[in-house]
Amino acid sequence: MKTLKDFNFKNKKAIIRVDFNVPLNDKFEVTDATRIEAAKSTIIDILEQDGSCVLMSHLGRPKGKQDEFSLRHIVKDITEIIGVNVKFVNDCTGKKVEEAVANLESGEILLLENLRFYAEEEKGDVAFAEKLSKLGDIYVNDAFGTAHRAHASTTIIAQFFNDNKCFGNLLAREIESIDKVLNNSEKPVLAVLGGAKVSSKITVIENILDKVDHLIIGGGMSFTFIKAQGGKIGNSICEDDKMELALEILKQAKAKNVQVHIPVDVVAADAFSNDANTQICDIDKIPDGWEGVDAGPKSQEIFDKVVNKCKTILWNGPLGVFEMESFAAGTIALGNSIDKATKNGAFSLVGGGDSVAAVKQFGFEDKVSYVSTGGGAMLEMLEGKSLPGIEAILK
Repeated sequence: MKTLKDFNFKNKKAIIRVDFNVPLNDKFEVTDATRIEAAKSTIIDILEQDGSCVLMSHLGRPKGKQDEFSLRHIVKDITEIIGVNVKFVNDCTGKKVEEAVANLESGEILLLENLRFYAEEEKGDVAFAEKLSKLGDIYVNDAFGTAHRAHASTTIIAQFFNDNKCFGNLLAREIESIDKVLNNSEKPVLAVLGGAKVSSKITVIENILDKVDHLIIGGGMSFTFIKAQGGKIGNSICEDDKMELALEILKQAKAKNVQVHIPVDVVAADAFSNDANTQICDIDKIPDGWEGVDAGPKSQEIFDKVVNKCKTILWNGPLGVFEMESFAAGTIALGNSIDKATKNGAFSLVGGGDSVAAVKQFGFEDKVSYVSTGGGAMLEMLEGKSLPGIEAILK
């Protein structure tokens, strides 16, 4: 696996695919700069070797050239975070861009305009990728969030660099962290899968059953498992068409000696509202008119014991409707359990949009081993799929 360490960037221009698809408010201010911060290490490493950086990214889902999706809005934030003045060119191919790159000196950064202003980017157009390739001596892919897409800048471009291509620090860490969980883990291994739907996690469960010793199934998807086993779940969310699949997953887990842990009690609410009336009840005895919205206190205790006997922990998905303060206790308790296990030497990887949001909201970012930056890309790796953006560098 080629990384920055395999190259000397002195007097070289690195063309780097970053993922600066950051959220903006209505004043075009960045509301979460995590993805920019995540790319800092790669950019600084290259600049410190007297190299220069040409950065390319997408932002949002523009239809053609739309100023609201221009990357010029985030130049100030990138400059502040990296600590180096960032130049900007309002296109990503063509004479003007080529001149800006030619004038780029060692230690300087140039940001190109939004790649998705061109339909050729998402189509994986070879001619467009070739134009981008002429803007750098070495291609660095540091965008894990788009590594599962065969787009021009994430995958196709790599073919024009022969051996002059590598992973940036962020993407290398992502690959190593997921590989550590899936292939080089210290046992016992635990996967915590939460969120609303079994259907979105089926292939993940099927792929990791051979690799884990314990599986905690929480959040909305737990009710499909409970109802499939004859439990009463009231008005709780449930995928009726996935009940047979849930029973099949339990059967497979038993055959592979994987211990499955599902909440035994829940916080039930009489409305989907932070101000709803609540009661604690057994997960298989939820009254009609009530819905399960969080893991209950007994479940939190059981999960804490499971987490703290494991040496490798993957957390993907919350245990309740943590966005509402009244229903966040189960997710916070899980975070505390994983924090304790990590302090005692376990390797903990958190990934997937909702879990990452929860980890940030409740201050667990620095208390776990690694927080993944790519939701869809991480899920596909956990499903056992090879990602085109990663394969292109390994070729």
